[in-house]
Amino acid sequence: MSQPFFYKAMDNRGRIVQGQLDANNINDLEARLERMGLDLIDCHTRKKLHLQIGQVSRPDLITFCFHMAQLTRAGVPLLEGMEDLRNSLNPSRFREVIAMLIESVQGGERLSEAMAHFPDIFDQVFISLVRTGEETGRLNTIFEHLTESLKWQDEMIARTKKLLIYPSFMLLVILTVLFFLMIYLVPQLIMFVKTVGETELPLHTQALIIVSNFFVNYWYAIIITPIILFTTLKIAIKTNPLVAFKVDRLKLKIWIIGPILEKIILARFATFFALLYGAGITVLDSLEISKKLANNLVIEEALQRVSDHIAEGMSITESFERIGLFPPLILRMVSVGESTGELDKALSNVSYFYNREVKEAIEKIQILIEPAMTVIMGLLLGWVMLSVLGPIYDTIAGFKPTRP
Repeated sequence: MSQPFFYKAMDNRGRIVQGQLDANNINDLEARLERMGLDLIDCHTRKKLHLQIGQVSRPDLITFCFHMAQLTRAGVPLLEGMEDLRNSLNPSRFREVIAMLIESVQGGERLSEAMAHFPDIFDQVFISLVRTGEETGRLNTIFEHLTESLKWQDEMIARTKKLLIYPSFMLLVILTVLFFLMIYLVPQLIMFVKTVGETELPLHTQALIIVSNFFVNYWYAIIITPIILFTTLKIAIKTNPLVAFKVDRLKLKIWIIGPILEKIILARFATFFALLYGAGITVLDSLEISKKLANNLVIEEALQRVSDHIAEGMSITESFERIGLFPPLILRMVSVGESTGELDKALSNVSYFYNREVKEAIEKIQILIEPAMTVIMGLLLGWVMLSVLGPIYDTIAGFKPTRP
């Protein structure tokens, strides 16, 4: 009976390789490694866990799909192509994954079945497309599509990070300045204001003193409270579906950010739905797979209603129109694609449409972020200066010169 062996081996270039293989015994393990061009150094057995392989990066997956697309198009056998890719990689988690895929395929599994052992690396869309490519003989086309879709995902993530990094940095700067002002600088300035003889302070100065005292006395609560609230919310989202649904709905309604997030989700849905449908997967199966990629319960529920309407005999266009998920222009594109039998191309156009809108919206927000942050910082400093210098100026103006 086979069991998982965790091994350390050396390839023909003298590089150390670590990984996991199923074998009947050590001799069987050595024979399997020898077929992979590896010499066994050490091995041990322990419980087989998917998580021990860890995560691989999206660029690694793009590299894998690109090489597989080129090799399968050139007529290189699948195993030989994967072995060439494995040998060209430096020791890494991804190289271990490739080695395990090779071993599984050599053991009689199809590539899609081998990928299913790593759900944290190859998602359901990835596996479904590869399975369809194996069944239709269009594996090279599938890998080409996967390469493009992964590049698109990488680009969308880069845009989102670009949108969030600068505001996050500026927010951190503003909070740091705020803590410095309220805990250190303002108390000293207020003490000076009180010593110059001002009896009644203006309301904005009194408000500044109240805020400063709160920061001085409860700074730990100001820091801990957001962390506690965030942790509590995360636990509630995981344990209560109603809370998760309401939070996802709130995300879509946040000013400025909500519409952009919705367009990103719909672009992702349209991209993968077109990819699945174009690969020959049925409409209902494509919807079932791609709706899970929305990562938003509100949109996922809407897509489930679309699937239910289609199952009842309604057309795709009518189903989308009934739930109000897409605007009329998008529905017209879907309707034309459905009537001409080119629904996948129509959905690709929908994805392009949303991608362009998201890009333009992010660029506009980035233009506005810097002046907005500058205004916030200016208002904060202006409030402090006015509250401190105002009473000092009034006190100095109230002095009357003494005559000799």
